[in-house]
Amino acid sequence: MAVNLHIPAPELVFPVDGVEIGVTEAGIRKAGRRDLTVFRLAEGTSVAGVFTRNRFRAAPVQVCEEHLAQSLPIRAMVINTGNANAGTGEPGLAAARATCDALAKLLGLDPRQVLPFSTGVILEPLPVDRIEAGLPAAVKALAPGNWTEAAHGIMTTDTLPKIVSSKANIGGHQITLTGISKGAGMIRPNMATMLGFLATDAAIAPALLKRMAGQVANVSFNRITVDGDTSTNDSFIIAATGRAGLRIESESDPLYPELLATLKAAATELAQLIVRDAEGATKFMTIRVEDAGSQEEALKVAYSVAHSPLVKTAFYASDPNLGRILAAIGYAGIDDLDVGRVNLWLDDVWVAKNGGRNPDYREEDGQRVMKQAEIAVRISLGRGKVTETVYTCDFSHEYVSINADYRS
Repeated sequence: MAVNLHIPAPELVFPVDGVEIGVTEAGIRKAGRRDLTVFRLAEGTSVAGVFTRNRFRAAPVQVCEEHLAQSLPIRAMVINTGNANAGTGEPGLAAARATCDALAKLLGLDPRQVLPFSTGVILEPLPVDRIEAGLPAAVKALAPGNWTEAAHGIMTTDTLPKIVSSKANIGGHQITLTGISKGAGMIRPNMATMLGFLATDAAIAPALLKRMAGQVANVSFNRITVDGDTSTNDSFIIAATGRAGLRIESESDPLYPELLATLKAAATELAQLIVRDAEGATKFMTIRVEDAGSQEEALKVAYSVAHSPLVKTAFYASDPNLGRILAAIGYAGIDDLDVGRVNLWLDDVWVAKNGGRNPDYREEDGQRVMKQAEIAVRISLGRGKVTETVYTCDFSHEYVSINADYRS
């Protein structure tokens, strides 16, 4: 049921020099599916990450943060699906570390140079023995062109793989950016159940890349929501191998803004693919709040509308019961909001004018827009000059069915 999600043709998925990927079947939860993925990163690669703010952070998230905080360069990543290794206490941490140990031994690395990632069912022990048994096959399969296989390999309830790939010319240097993501439910900001991996062959100083990762995540993976749930395992990684001619050392570099914008665009597309393939989604909605007094209040309103089950079900039904949007704006938590200055549009249809129904609005026009697969909701608060955008989807019967049967 993915909404306008297109998988790029193989010839349009560009390998990133310095990145090799291997995918295999390890039988972590179900037999006969690719569920174990290994990335090997060339020497000299800079790596940075952003992780969930859920206090029940999964064991692999904790280990990733530990390994990124130390001085050894990151040279490999290992991702398993089928089991989140979350809510597993000290045994879960030991399992995540054992996974790093096993891959490090195969690749001739220090275990602290490996980042582990898990996604799947929470509160179940990680079958480390199956992962260790599968790692040799994943390592044997390492190759630069396995991005599509990896996109398949990290899926859980996703219906389609999520891949972006492009080339850009920055300051006369051609760079490549390729990334994959996964996620379909338990998606909301801070971050979304999602994993995202973006690689480029540009050279970016490690300290700078760490700052950039936060900025990139803030406009992409932290601007999507499906159901309002924040997962235990959310992780977003950027790797810069340094194999292209472009080298950025600081924010003062004149080419820095263009590179940052290029990374933001790729990550935003990856994040939007998650919403397009959300569990049971039939519509992709952009919630844009304009004329807010601050970023905080703009996001309060955007998320209030995006999270409202009444709004989301109305969109699923193509029912222009648009008072639900005004109600969500009203309870967003802006105590001094002057509703007499609020305006609301669906695409080009002006629905609410100065806090009330636009005299020219016709319900058939609202319904026409709501029947579309992609819908823009635009809200003007009349309070300032700040604009923020959030991406979300509708709620269908299928969302309930998928999550009711998730563990079967």
